[in-house]
Amino acid sequence: MAPPRFGTFSIVAHDPDTASWGVAVQSKFVAVGAVVPWAEVGTGAIATQAAANPAYGPEGLALLRAGGSASEVVRRLTDADPGRDERQVGVVDVRGRAAAFTGAKCMDWAGHEVGDGFACQGNILFGPAVVRSMARAYETTPGDLLDRLLAALAAGQREGGDRRGMQAAAIYAVRKGAGYGGSDRWVDLRVDDHLSPIEELRRLFKLYDLTMLSREDPATLVPIKGEVARGLQHDLSVLGYYTGRFTGTWDDASRAAFARFVGEHNFENKQRDDDRVWPSIVAYLQDRAAAETARRTGTAPIVAGALSRGPGAQPTGGAPSPRAPSKAKKSPK
Repeated sequence: MAPPRFGTFSIVAHDPDTASWGVAVQSKFVAVGAVVPWAEVGTGAIATQAAANPAYGPEGLALLRAGGSASEVVRRLTDADPGRDERQVGVVDVRGRAAAFTGAKCMDWAGHEVGDGFACQGNILFGPAVVRSMARAYETTPGDLLDRLLAALAAGQREGGDRRGMQAAAIYAVRKGAGYGGSDRWVDLRVDDHLSPIEELRRLFKLYDLTMLSREDPATLVPIKGEVARGLQHDLSVLGYYTGRFTGTWDDASRAAFARFVGEHNFENKQRDDDRVWPSIVAYLQDRAAAETARRTGTAPIVAGALSRGPGAQPTGGAPSPRAPSKAKKSPK
């Protein structure tokens, strides 16, 4: 059975400044992020689409890993594929050389544009302006690889994108040690089914960027003292993490409350020990405190005192839940 055709526009790219590779994609095809993007640190990135051949991903990365250039990899993948006329693929290699292929039987409009360090490709599009605008957006948008990939997707959609509509989007990027726990998987976000998948992807990325990445400029760090400290104490108090006075002095109790908040809200990547804070954390705390105040104002109390305690307040009364006894594992003989 032939694989289903699906209209898609994507970009593969390499940023030499951060030694990163990535793919961004949108399609009227559910869970497109499970099919199109492939990337590996020190190797390159691949997008396989149209009547996508999933084997192009692992086989293409193997060819890149062996030293093949982007154009060589595209040629070898398509030459060996009897279904090449219905395939579309974009490749960027370890040095940022890019290449793309659009099969003769890909549904109109189908085509690609290759630039310095990137390739944009698409099929079943409103027209060539889709990939052209993606290329211009990638070339002109400030920021790192992630900012530019997302800008390219948005630009393609503004020109009409997939002429059947929108459904799914994804961004996948790799960078040495930049992912969670020191992995190379820098960003791996998918919107599998949504009326506005690119906007939803950007929303998810904003949250992921805030909680999991470390991309902010150290020059923007703010000393925690005076009004900044007083504001943090106030917001931490509203959320139930801090019980002291709002003195504006960043003492041990304030530091402990802030550290607990940071840990519980997955901001370990932004924890510091120099009494400085990222502006994004200040803004996030302010938003959460305002939401908590609104909750107390607009919610009818069910449990006495429940609305006067923030989510960070320590539980009162009752014994902890019983823990199952741990079972020692036997060593293999």
